[in-house]
Amino acid sequence: MHEHTKHAIEIAREAGAVLREGQRHPFAIDKKGSRDLVTSVDTASEELIVRRIRERYPDDRIVAEESAPVGPGEGTGTRSRAWIVDPLDGTNNFAHGYPFYCVAVAIEEAGELVTGVVYDPLRDELFAAERGGGATLNGKPIRVSDASLVGESIVATGFPYGRSESTENNLDNLGRVILSVRGIRRAGSAELDLAYVACGRLDGFWELGLKIWDVSAGGLLVLEAGGTVTLTDGSDWDHSRDDIVASNGRIHDEMVALLGAPDSDVD
Repeated sequence: MHEHTKHAIEIAREAGAVLREGQRHPFAIDKKGSRDLVTSVDTASEELIVRRIRERYPDDRIVAEESAPVGPGEGTGTRSRAWIVDPLDGTNNFAHGYPFYCVAVAIEEAGELVTGVVYDPLRDELFAAERGGGATLNGKPIRVSDASLVGESIVATGFPYGRSESTENNLDNLGRVILSVRGIRRAGSAELDLAYVACGRLDGFWELGLKIWDVSAGGLLVLEAGGTVTLTDGSDWDHSRDDIVASNGRIHDEMVALLGAPDSDVD
């Protein structure tokens, strides 16, 4: 395991401890939008993560949810390596006491994801992946599920904060997919949903309106666990885009077809 991956794991565990402790005490809640919240715990977690990265890798770029890119030259950095950070993925869950949220840290080298770490502090589950090195859960290798049909699958999704103002709100996709799958889940943390695809708890996941820190770590986990990740139209995945479909690979074509099908084509 590369040193930067080890450091990402250490950072994620430290930040997870901040989330666990933060849940036990009163915390401040602010609104970035009518549905988009940020808490004082998000901020504390991000400050710790940025500080720990800076201590070891002062010239690397950092792209984090609650702040502008951090690094020399207004975030451009002097290296091609960038850390992509979500200090608390599932803030709405956290704010309401719903126990499904995580810390996510990904590392990008010259535009390519090389490390992905997702840490669930409530279950003490640490998902990690390195490009070409496979994926693990608490140090043990994980693989995607072997479901071969959408009709035998449990999949997950989510909805953008601005779903009331835009028709690109995923509701049409939900209507098609829910009629075809065995079960559908909406748990509120894209990175954890992707980690669950990687370890076989879910067979697939899709969502629109995401940010780079919502998918980078989890997307790499799925790929390294033997799954498939694309954009919703089936084209090559770009982790800077706002849409994603991830699956065990066996049901991927069916999922993409459902997401692209007009309502009149659904049985």
